Amino acid sequence: MRHANNKRKFGRTKNQRIALVNSLALNLIVRGKIKTTEPKAKELRPFIEKLITNAKKNNTATRRLVLKKLSNRRPEVKKLFETIAPKYADRKGGYTRILKLGVRKADGAPMAVIEFV
Repeated sequence: MRHANNKRKFGRTKNQRIALVNSLALNLIVRGKIKTTEPKAKELRPFIEKLITNAKKNNTATRRLVLKKLSNRRPEVKKLFETIAPKYADRKGGYTRILKLGVRKADGAPMAVIEFV
C-alpha cells in the first residue's frame, strides 16, 4: 500500500528523479515559464516554492541550502535570491501557477505550463 508515499516515480530511479526535478527548477528560474507534462509540473511546484521561501530569508545558511538543492549552480541561485525572491517578499506562498494545455499529439500526455505568478 502507498500510505504516505506522495511522490511520483516517473519510471525513474531516485537519482534520475532528483536530477529531473533539479533540471526543471533550473530551467524555470532561468526562463520564468516552462512547458512540460502536467505530473512533472505538479511535482516541481512544491520544490520550487520551498526554494523561494528559503530565498526570501536571504542569509548565508539559506543561500548554502538552496545552492546545495540546485546542484551548485551559482548564476541561477544568484538570480533566485536577487530578482525572484524580492518580488514575493510580501507574499505568503503560491509563487507559481500551472496552466493546463491539453494533451500532446504524439502520445496523449497531458501538457501544462508552469510559471511564476
